[in-house]
Amino acid sequence: MRRWTGILSFAGTALFLAGTPGTAAGAAQATGIKGDEVVFGMSGPFSGPVRELGRQMKIGIETAFAAQNQAGGVNGRKLTLVAADDGYDPERTKAAVHDLVERRNVFGLVGNVGTASAAEAIPYALEKGVLFFGALSGADLLRNDPPDRFVFNYRASYWEESAAAVKYLVEVRRIRPSQIAVFAQQDAYGDAGFEGVAYMMRKYRYDPSLVVRIGYTRNTTDVVEAVRSVKRSAAKIRAVVMVPTSKAAARFIQKVKNEHLDLVLLSLSSVGATELAEQLTQLGPRYAEGVIVTQVVPLPTSKATAIIRYHQDLSRYAVTQRPNSVSLEGYLMASLLIEGLRRAGPDLNTDTLVAALESIKAYDLGIGALLSFGPSEHQASHKVWLTALDGQGAYKAIRFE
Repeated sequence: MRRWTGILSFAGTALFLAGTPGTAAGAAQATGIKGDEVVFGMSGPFSGPVRELGRQMKIGIETAFAAQNQAGGVNGRKLTLVAADDGYDPERTKAAVHDLVERRNVFGLVGNVGTASAAEAIPYALEKGVLFFGALSGADLLRNDPPDRFVFNYRASYWEESAAAVKYLVEVRRIRPSQIAVFAQQDAYGDAGFEGVAYMMRKYRYDPSLVVRIGYTRNTTDVVEAVRSVKRSAAKIRAVVMVPTSKAAARFIQKVKNEHLDLVLLSLSSVGATELAEQLTQLGPRYAEGVIVTQVVPLPTSKATAIIRYHQDLSRYAVTQRPNSVSLEGYLMASLLIEGLRRAGPDLNTDTLVAALESIKAYDLGIGALLSFGPSEHQASHKVWLTALDGQGAYKAIRFE
């Protein structure tokens, strides 16, 4: 299992491996390329309780594609995104990716949302030789060592985010490992987040099996029993690391604060930072105040070069949309994909794109961190930012080092 050892910082139908000329593999290379167009597919939640994650990821990708198309496309080809709704249901994901690949003939899959969904999509993508790029998931199943040939990630892992969270709580807030609990969705997503916490607990010489771990059922906001568990353990808990979706997180935070429990509440980025802020401020300033969220992209309010460009493109190609941390992730991820497509040249197929992506070293997209891929490295960014909400729902960067 891949582990990051760097310094934490805060502030298509299927495409097969190339075969010999004239083979079925060689013939399949052109799938998803239609004249002067390259078609990508996305499976995501466009209905259900986390539909905003899917919608915002799609907005970010389409904004980056639209800006590139306005500039002439990539090597003379325009970029198109075809989206399929899986409702954050892994069984629907399976049907969605089959449809995208086999009926809609996409070149590759980008921006898929969710860990359990990825668990269904990746084996199929690997079997068919389809690129699986930039999923909104930090789970280890997308980060095998050595990496799966067709799977590339933009974001830092859940392991890195949760490890950063624990490090901050212990080394800055001076909270003992024994005083940290975990509130997580009861599925592969929650498990992935807990793994990073467990690693850091072992580092601090605390048995992770002793961590108070509470949860809720996927695609629900039923957190009543989780809050009861926290209340029962209130005498020994000072902080909760959360691995939830935004609505479940907001409900949990609301109930915890209604119980007047004095806890540091810290969530991973896949909660959907913007959505969480909006939901908490609707409840009232005291619910938002002090909630901490790890981030895998800079704040949308940053004045970094890439963020300025994101704002400009959003105002041109998604004029009704406000800046959002998830759409920003989609935009940056798609921008990195575009760089790979550019390097692949006009002779575009899966092999040339994989080779081009693996050639990206210390690439400066303008976010304050250099991005790199390689034959043994399919995760571009390892940077984690730490942010805190104020009572008005605005995030401020927390300086850690």
